[in-house]
Amino acid sequence: MKLKGKVAIVTGSARGIGEAIARAYSAEGASVVVADIEIAKARELASELGANALAVQLDVRDSKSISSLISTTVSKFGGVDILVNNAAVFDMGPILEISEASFDKLFAVNVKGLFFTLQAAAAQMVKQGRGGKIINMASQAGRRGEALVAFYCATKAAVISLTQSAGLGLIKDRINVNGIAPGVVDTPMWDQVDALFAKYENLPLGEKKRQVGLAVPVGRMGVPDDYRGAAVFLASSDADYVVAQTLNVDGGNWMS
Repeated sequence: MKLKGKVAIVTGSARGIGEAIARAYSAEGASVVVADIEIAKARELASELGANALAVQLDVRDSKSISSLISTTVSKFGGVDILVNNAAVFDMGPILEISEASFDKLFAVNVKGLFFTLQAAAAQMVKQGRGGKIINMASQAGRRGEALVAFYCATKAAVISLTQSAGLGLIKDRINVNGIAPGVVDTPMWDQVDALFAKYENLPLGEKKRQVGLAVPVGRMGVPDDYRGAAVFLASSDADYVVAQTLNVDGGNWMS
């Protein structure tokens, strides 16, 4: 088991990609903190994973909630070795219609929340003196702009940039910071995305999902389990020489 004896926090892990990563880490021997704003679902998953899992309610917009996450993890498991910054929100709209409230919501969670969760976990890792692994979930949307998705693309571009900066800033403490950029993934969030595309592009519900799935070179949308391997690799000693990179896991949608 590649993560035996490690303690991992996965934010936004009550469902979707975060849930798949939490399950993978547990299967690889890690103690897992299922951190999510939806505490009931987080508790369900933690209960299923067993005694070496803990559910913690987390709102990444709240610095006290982040601090409580770290202190609770340390109290329960003795430290933090791995952080996956997965919590994120989505919104979209035409350039002339998107609002300041939408901007504030996306940047508060996807950028500010991600960074200060990273900072808190990294500070604990430095204190422990044994290094660590931090994985930020970006997106293919961070590689390019999209007409209807300006703010979300901008937040994920910021995640890629922060991954580079934090990776360079923390490797001296043996903390590897890297990212994963998913493509189109069939999760509950994509049901929301599909409904918004239906609204703005005058499409039937489900049509955008069908189109984007067919456009992936592999021939289908991703599913959460497609991210288990990359997440385990970047959290393990196999990735000790990987620093400040964002790995595309998108079925061939983007090449860089």
